[in-house]
Formats: sequence, C-alpha cells, structure tokens
Amino acid sequence: MKHSLQVRQSQHLALTPQLQQSIRLLQLSTLELHQEVEQMLEQNPFLEAEEEAAPVFEALNDRPGPAEAERASAAADAGSDATGEGGDEGVPLDAAEFGTPERDDWENGTEREDFDGIHETPGKTRNNDADEFDDVDRDSPLPSLCDHLRAQLSSMRLGPADAAAVMVLIDSLDDDGYLADSIEEIAAKLTGHASESEGAGNAEYEEVLAQLRCGLRWLQSMEPTGVGARDLGECLTLQLRALPRSEAQMIAIIICKNHLPLLAKRDLKRLMAVTGADEEQLREAQAMIVGLEPKPGRPFARAEANVIVPDVIVQKSGRGWKVVLNPDVMPKLRINDLYANAIRKQRGNLNGAAAGLNTHLQEARWFVKNILQRFDTIQRVSQAIVERQKSFFTHGAIAMKPLVLREIADELGLHESTISRVTTAKYMATPFGTFELKYFFGSSLNTDAGGNASSTAVRALIRQIVGSESPAKPLSDSQISAMLEEQGIHVARRTVAKYREALKIAPTQLRKTM
Repeated sequence: MKHSLQVRQSQHLALTPQLQQSIRLLQLSTLELHQEVEQMLEQNPFLEAEEEAAPVFEALNDRPGPAEAERASAAADAGSDATGEGGDEGVPLDAAEFGTPERDDWENGTEREDFDGIHETPGKTRNNDADEFDDVDRDSPLPSLCDHLRAQLSSMRLGPADAAAVMVLIDSLDDDGYLADSIEEIAAKLTGHASESEGAGNAEYEEVLAQLRCGLRWLQSMEPTGVGARDLGECLTLQLRALPRSEAQMIAIIICKNHLPLLAKRDLKRLMAVTGADEEQLREAQAMIVGLEPKPGRPFARAEANVIVPDVIVQKSGRGWKVVLNPDVMPKLRINDLYANAIRKQRGNLNGAAAGLNTHLQEARWFVKNILQRFDTIQRVSQAIVERQKSFFTHGAIAMKPLVLREIADELGLHESTISRVTTAKYMATPFGTFELKYFFGSSLNTDAGGNASSTAVRALIRQIVGSESPAKPLSDSQISAMLEEQGIHVARRTVAKYREALKIAPTQLRKTM
C-alpha cells in the first residue's frame, strides 16, 4: 500500500461554548431561565444577584439597535477579551459593558369525562386582568383541599380507627376531589396484598375494607359537597342529595346515577322512557344538574399555577404599538467587585488556581451577556410581530393576518430556527389577554377577494358563529363551512371540524338543548 498526503479544503460550523449557551438560553422559558440563573449563582462565585438596585437590563429598551454584521468568530474574540484591563467589574453589568450582542451567532445554530350538559368552567390560562391577583393574595395562599378537609376532621369527634381511615382517604384524593384509587385497592395496599382479588377472604383485608367504607361516608359528608366521589355520577348525586327535596331533584338523581350518557347525547325520548318524567320535568332536572360542580376540588386549586407572567408587554404609543420587556422576568445580576478586583491585580502572575478563577470570571461575563442577547432578541421579534399584526391589537383575533416564521426571520436577518426558539414558551401581554408568541403565526386560507385569511382569524370567526347560533338548532360543520363560503372564505367541512375541536367546541348533537 502506497502512503500519500492530500490537502482538502472544507467548511464546517464550530459552535463555541459561549455560542451554545446563547442558543440554550434563548429557547428556555421564563421559569427555566430563572432556574438556570439560580444554578449559575450557586456555581459561579463572581456572579451575584442585585436585589435593590435599578434593573440591570433597563437599558435594553432604550439603546440603539446593534449592527447585524458580527459573526460567531467575533463572539469568540470578544470572550477572550472579556477580562481585559478596560473592564469595570465593580459596577452592575449592563449592555454598555458588554458591547453589542452578536445576533448573527444564533442564526445557525379526557381528563375525567365531561358532559356538555354539565357546567364546566375551564381554568384560567391567560391573565386578562393584571390586577386580578394582587400582592396580598399571592403572599397569603389559600389552603389546599387536603388541608381544608384535615381541618374539618380535627373538629369531628371520631374514634382513632375512623379518623385514621378518613385521613388515608383524604391523602388518596386527586386535585379534583375524587378518589384516585378504589377503596378495595387502598385496602389491598394497606394490608400488603398485590391486588384486591388476592386480599379477598383475608380477615385483615376485610376488616380494613369495612373501616375504609365507613370512613368514606364520613369523608363524603364534608365540605365541599361531592368530595370523595369515585366517579362523576356519584359526585353529582352527593350534591343533589344536599338540595331540598323536590320532584326535579329525584329525577336528576336518577339521571346522574344511571343515565348520564343519555343526558350527554340529549336523548330526550329515551330519558323520558327510563325516568317516567315529562319534557318539562326533564328540563328542570337538567337545569339543576347544570348548576352543580363536577370538580369539587377546583376552588382549592392554586391560582398562581394558572397565572402566566408575560415576557413582553404591548403598549399604545401614539397611533401605533410598542413592545417593552417585562422587568419582573429579568434577572438582576452583577459581577462581585471584590473577587473581580482580586483577579485583576493578579493578571500578571496567574497560577493554576488563579487561572481557574479567571475562567469563572469570563464565564460570568458571558452568561450575563447571553441573557442580554436573549431579552434583546425577544423584544425585536415581538416588535416585528406587533408591526405585522397591528389589526389584532385594535380589533382582536378576527382581524389576525397570515404570518409564518420565515417572514419575521427575513425581516430581522435571523434564521428561522431562531424565531422558532424565541416564540416558544414566551408570552406577550396584549389588550385582549396574554398569548404565546406562536399564537400570532397562522397559515393562510384563500378568499374570493384574491387575498388570504389567517387560520387564527377563521377560528375566531367560527367561535363567533357558534356563539350566536340557536341552542335549539345548532349549526353543523357543513353549515358553518357554507356560512364562511358566503363571506368569501373557502374552508372545507373537515377543516371546520378540526378548528372546532381545537377550540374545544362540542359537536352539533352535544350543543343542542333538550
């Protein structure tokens, strides 16, 4: 075999650790970012939180836009110079200290079955009112469902065995107030059996099972009414039994215990046959059931878990709209001046330990710089979205225009993957509520006028059409498609069905009143 030397020229992308960190920070959500900051504060002695000083990043909103020409190599060079003599380690870190962010670096790089006839109020996922939860409410959280039940148990004069059984059942409740496991399964676990069938006939198992059944009656007598139920029918029945006795109440109990599927299907004729009630009585029973709470544990859900803190806020500015960063989500960081000055004095004589500390100082500088880049990019992308969707901020979702990631990427000179990272798990507060940035992107549908309509606007229009329909004669998907056709928007019946399901709107037969 003959050996030879060959020269080959090739190109490849090398991602420096700093650039990798930039990309990773960009795609983190606000909660994940704060976790990352806490971890970095623990690991890096040069980084510290600034509690009371002015926000470190407030200069982001006002400083002029950075140049677009810097490359990843420039980022690496800047990192190597981060510990130069010109640094002011003793002051808070801001945009001026780190220079211009290298934007081009990032370019490469059923829950329990619910019936439509039963009142179901969805939990809030958007903070439409900034004052809805004040600081006092956040500082004084409501007790959990289990805490509420334990407080009631402590005031009940039960024997030790009954109290222990109730306590076990309380610990077995899910967030909605239902028993997560059957009492047979709980008894089997308490007696060390693999299953209820294995424990059947065992004296200890039967004794524990009887005690749990007694405890279940005590639990179901507590507030909120319906807690401790094993299914939806039992939950509603417990609430109905607490109401004053009436003929409608008795019919409602019969329906909840045995015929909820017929109620869901609005099968009036069969309900009349199985209950012996007339149409008027069934309507009264249905109205009674609709007023019940299918999830007794809902009032005790942690409200804070449903509040989304926006990353950016849209504000009216003259005739237009501007985007400002939410200062509440911005970490306030600075370099520890004592440690930084010590390293600067030792630059001429760095031993192994000092060199390691110098590396930590450089990492701290890069970390804060990358956070600056993250928020700056989020603001730029958000502002570009607002400029493209001005009609939304005036008229709502029905005025949304078609928009794809490529349009924003081309406008800002960024890669499409960067826009995807920015718009994922980042939220914008608007006059119509708080939305994920991805909400403002939607495919286009053809119109008779030759233009395009956004799929988001079409979904809003479908919701509007369904909201104004007659409850006695709800519209079918084909009828909705025809109505959209009359307005010049071409949407197939299957597409209407897909959008309706995405909006969590029930099918025609389930929207019809009895």
